[in-house]
Amino acid sequence: MLPPLLHHSGFRRFFTGRAISLFGSAMAPVALAFAVLDGSGRAADLGVVLALRTLPMLAFLLLGGAIADRLPRRTVLLTTHLGAGLTQGAVAALLLTGHYALGPIAALEFLNGLLTAFTSPALVGVLPELVPREQLRPANALLGVAANGSKVFGPALAGLLVASAGAGWAVAVDALSYLPAALCLARLPAGRIRSQRAALLPELREGWTAFRRTRWIWWTTWSYCATNLLLTGPWQILGPQLSGPALWGTLLGARGAGLLLAGAVLYRLALPRLLAAGQLAGLALPLPLLALGLHATVPWLVAAALVAGLGSALAATAWDTSLQEHLPADVLSRVASHADVFSYLAIPLGQLACGPLAAHYGPHTVAAATALAQAALTLLPLLAPSVRTLPHGRPAVA
Repeated sequence: MLPPLLHHSGFRRFFTGRAISLFGSAMAPVALAFAVLDGSGRAADLGVVLALRTLPMLAFLLLGGAIADRLPRRTVLLTTHLGAGLTQGAVAALLLTGHYALGPIAALEFLNGLLTAFTSPALVGVLPELVPREQLRPANALLGVAANGSKVFGPALAGLLVASAGAGWAVAVDALSYLPAALCLARLPAGRIRSQRAALLPELREGWTAFRRTRWIWWTTWSYCATNLLLTGPWQILGPQLSGPALWGTLLGARGAGLLLAGAVLYRLALPRLLAAGQLAGLALPLPLLALGLHATVPWLVAAALVAGLGSALAATAWDTSLQEHLPADVLSRVASHADVFSYLAIPLGQLACGPLAAHYGPHTVAAATALAQAALTLLPLLAPSVRTLPHGRPAVA
């Protein structure tokens, strides 16, 4: 039996397109990593490719938010999905024909990152156009199930394809996934052109003003920035080091199970203070890193990873739903892009600092200290009444 939300034709098409695209995109990092390493034999090449994919996404996110608030979001999403399919298809063609070269691969991945900068803000803004406001939370929960399911199963399928057929075929599957996704998006409601201004600069300034003046967004964004600074790097770098290959895979699987379980719970669970609940759920995120730092036994580590997955999904759903409920449609994508830029910029800083700190203080000490610091900073926004009392389900402000 289909969830009631999937009886909305617009949301059903959007959900189907997103599920297909997300699954293909979840395969891409594994396939790309092995393609570059097999083609060049140099880890430095992989670093160049990943950096050139990430930098344009950060550099153009604000412009992407302005475009998504100006043009019909269906048009933006359709264009970026078709573009991503073409660029990934070109990467697959280079690999399958044995013409690997760093320059063309890096240039194509740069274009992919650029397209992502326009896709992400449009995705946040399009959902309120497809479902009633009171259905935004369960809609985000269902999309979370698709996203988290792809993170669990996509890399595993990519690994099998790389091992059996080669990295080029795994990238080709990612490229092909954009085509049915684009067909689904093409059947969404057309939306409307929101701005006739000739210059984007006033719209960028308007988005910054809305971001800066909405205090609950400001507080929550800096909390996510602290989480990315203190947790992302240590988890990615110290997690494998402190756990070992077998346990690391188990922890990632447990975290993925928590993410999927949370989606099912959040589809039915209505909380009167959703944003505050999301902030409290953020306390679960550092648990597995803290457990590693404290030399916890395997059952405690697995339980901590499972709970962290639950908390991560709740925090993400609370954030997306709160933005969509409380911001006017005309500024929603721009504010979301500002929040993304500020939170994502902290990731490379944490990654760069993690190694030297672990070498000086020891990996267990750094893991425990950063986990505790993140927990404290997650609670800080709850001191602000605008975060603590924001109601769930209230109509958007004018």
